[in-house]
Amino acid sequence: MLSTVLCHVDEPQRPPPSPDNTIVYYLSSAELSLLMMRGKALTAEYNQWQKQTPEIISTNPDVLVELGKEELQKVNHDLEMVLPIFKARNKKLKDDLKREQQWLEEQQQLVEALRVIEEEMKNQVVQFSEKRAFQELKIKMLKIKEYKEELLSALGEFLEEHFPLPEEDGSAQKKKSLAKEPTTKLITLHEILESLINKLMSAPNDPYLTINDTFWPPYIELLLRYGIALRHPDDPKRIRLEAFHQ
Repeated sequence: MLSTVLCHVDEPQRPPPSPDNTIVYYLSSAELSLLMMRGKALTAEYNQWQKQTPEIISTNPDVLVELGKEELQKVNHDLEMVLPIFKARNKKLKDDLKREQQWLEEQQQLVEALRVIEEEMKNQVVQFSEKRAFQELKIKMLKIKEYKEELLSALGEFLEEHFPLPEEDGSAQKKKSLAKEPTTKLITLHEILESLINKLMSAPNDPYLTINDTFWPPYIELLLRYGIALRHPDDPKRIRLEAFHQ
């Protein structure tokens, strides 16, 4: 039979187990003292439970009923004492909920009002932006028109000075003496260019201008030679202004 023996040793060196199947556990002084104290505590608790006997209140049913009634009345009294507290808490929660719902409704109304204001402001911004853009475009067009008039005026003065009509130029008069005197009134180079510009702007799909007797041929050749004007590929009597803006 295997048995267990607890021994108290102070030496750190432990001998091997005994040959008679007895397991020897070597404990220190502190461990042995702790185990002995726990054993005494368990023994004392065991003896105390052995001395106590269950207390029987009564075996009479009427007495048990009365005791049950007393317990129920006590529980009922405790519940009645607690009930007002919970009623007050419930009322406070209801008031808080009502207040939170009112606040939520106010916030929703505020959000809706802000949304309406935002939509109105967006429309105002769009209208203001369109109106402002139109005004700026109108001002730019007026400036461009004024600049165009200045350019045309400067061009007219330059052409009148350097490219007069043949009647006003002596060398042209000598050339005219060899040719037949024209029966129609010639237009200036300025007027030819202005007609070509107006034709190009008003009818970009058909910018060609038909040459007639009012166009002085040297001016036409000048415009064609320097790439200012182009002839129609099928009709040499029609010319157009070179599209420099494209």
